Amino acid sequence: MSCHPEVLWAQRADKVYLTIALTNAKDITVKCEPHGLFSFSAVGAKDEKYEFSLELHGKILPESCKTQMGLRNILCTVQKDGQGWWSRLLKSEGKPAPFIKVDWNRWCDEDDESANDTDEDGLNYTSDDGGSSGDDGMLYLPDLEKVRGN
Repeated sequence: MSCHPEVLWAQRADKVYLTIALTNAKDITVKCEPHGLFSFSAVGAKDEKYEFSLELHGKILPESCKTQMGLRNILCTVQKDGQGWWSRLLKSEGKPAPFIKVDWNRWCDEDDESANDTDEDGLNYTSDDGGSSGDDGMLYLPDLEKVRGN
């Protein structure tokens, strides 16, 4: 029997970000299909099998989907087939599975997207030291006292 890892999601007009919280995953398989099916499977640190499939709200471009592995999570950028905001992540109406949650660190409202353009994929989750620090997957926010000049 397989388990479901926690999945955080956010979107922009042209892409959807999926962050799969799975520490020290191996044998990772991500599959994207044009009609909007996103499938994931991996083996966790204690050899437990994780897998899930999501039928996304709209069509996607599988050849433009990217996956980045970190020590604590797997980051997937799913390219939408065309510009536009989806009213929800999944095609089905109703409440999503309990393992799917909003990624508030990446969330951007439709009105705010142009004002918040950073780099192509938004926030960078990887470390600059080649991963030796063990902090891959951690977001670092600025020290507000230093920013204010206190």
